Amino acid sequence: MFLELIATVFAGMAMAGVVMVINRATGGRLPRWFAPVAAGAAMIGVTISSEYSWYGRTLDGMPDGLKVVQEVENKSMIRPWTYAVPFVDRFAAIDTSSIQRNPKLADQRLGDLYLFGRWAPVNKLPVLADCAGARRANLIDGANFDADGAVIDASWVQVAHDDPVLTALCETV
Repeated sequence: MFLELIATVFAGMAMAGVVMVINRATGGRLPRWFAPVAAGAAMIGVTISSEYSWYGRTLDGMPDGLKVVQEVENKSMIRPWTYAVPFVDRFAAIDTSSIQRNPKLADQRLGDLYLFGRWAPVNKLPVLADCAGARRANLIDGANFDADGAVIDASWVQVAHDDPVLTALCETV
């Protein structure tokens, strides 16, 4: 966040400098207000570019084994251009290398779901999926298992068979 702020400020200063050089080269024919307006436009442009490129940059930095299962696009009244072209500001990814299966419970999978947000730290959420029953449970507070490995106290949530998290967990392993 701090580096993006610095980049935005420097983009504004650079654009103001370019306008001043152009003004000097043309003999002072540009209006005085043109440099601050150009600097502000450059700063807005850099901010918009940073918002739209965050998702791609984050995907490029992700380790192998993480599979994106859901994206959340942002539209906002204070950013009217997002109605034409929304940008991804949150997404969820499953760590396919963390998925575990109990041979005694062949229809269940346990894996780590990572939640990414534009200005938020990455959150790790253990998720248990019942592939046959089309349900899943978030094990954020942990879980208790019986002797066979079945979860005793999970809060199961019924989901659609095409739920992206359920699909990603059940198609692996």
